[in-house]
Amino acid sequence: MNFTSAIEVPSYAFTLIKISSLKQLIMDDTTLLNLKEITDIKQFIESISIFYPGLTVKSYTIEEIEKALFHTYIKLIGRIIYISPTSMRLFLRNYLMKYEIMNIKHVLLGTILSISTDEKSSIVNMLVEKYLNNTEFMKELIEIPSLEEIQVYMKPTIYNKIIREGILYFKKTNEIFVLESFLDQLYYNNLKNEIKFLTQKEKIVISPFVKYISEIYNLRIIYRGIKNSIDKNLLLQLLVDNYLFMNEKKLENLMNLKDENEFFDVLIKYFNAIKELKSGLINTSLDQEHFIWSIEKLYLNYYFKLLEIRTDDIEFQAIYKILEVLVKKDKEIRLYILPKLANIIYKKYKLLK
Repeated sequence: MNFTSAIEVPSYAFTLIKISSLKQLIMDDTTLLNLKEITDIKQFIESISIFYPGLTVKSYTIEEIEKALFHTYIKLIGRIIYISPTSMRLFLRNYLMKYEIMNIKHVLLGTILSISTDEKSSIVNMLVEKYLNNTEFMKELIEIPSLEEIQVYMKPTIYNKIIREGILYFKKTNEIFVLESFLDQLYYNNLKNEIKFLTQKEKIVISPFVKYISEIYNLRIIYRGIKNSIDKNLLLQLLVDNYLFMNEKKLENLMNLKDENEFFDVLIKYFNAIKELKSGLINTSLDQEHFIWSIEKLYLNYYFKLLEIRTDDIEFQAIYKILEVLVKKDKEIRLYILPKLANIIYKKYKLLK
């Protein structure tokens, strides 16, 4: 299926009926809690498979399982595209760009490591490119043997400037962080810029989502910058001008802190001063050891409290449920399933030593 072949959906009434059935694929809190008790990896995969239709795992490694989970998630996005009106399809296309960027990162890293075309193909998800109508683009990119040729190939694309500057930085420093961050920044900027093409009701639901994921990206970049002593002027170039709770001044203040402990303390003070979080409905406690995980939970909780649907408006309900499926399924994989899998595999490895 691609965007041009999908059926024409005249309204969100049809979408609401269909999306309600997809919500059943989201694990509830009890199910997620029960996963913590499982210690065998095969049993774990069997337990989650009902929520991941068609899940096929070639080998029980974290890399293969992660790839299989996200492949199933991308298929889910494809199903949502198929049942959505045109403007929502455009948003979903921009949302899917995240996974095309992951493909590009894999190809770039594979090229740097001089792995074969077949090996590069094995780590790229072509289903993403099918949904974006970019299959030939990615096939040709995989075939290119050098960074210089990739740079030339990318000239007619939106990735041109990012790839050029990122490759230049890599050649100077042998560090891929900036190249990957420029690509991520492009993703968030693109989502922000495309908001104007949405309907008014879509904007109400989607705009705060784009703000909060952009803000998490900014905080993650600053945290990593402080931890690894990255030049502050470089960090400024990597940030996204889109905010939910923060602003430019607060981010600059965070950037000027001397270490991650100070960063953590000041960030907690910022959150404690935010009136939207003072109601007690949102847990603002952060875990420094698992910083990104805990900060994502905070923003997710706030977002869904903000947009709880208490209306009979069919369009609002459908848009909300689409975002709910997208966000909660992504969270389920990254923040619950993969960490638990890593824990099972680590314990098994320790027993074998």
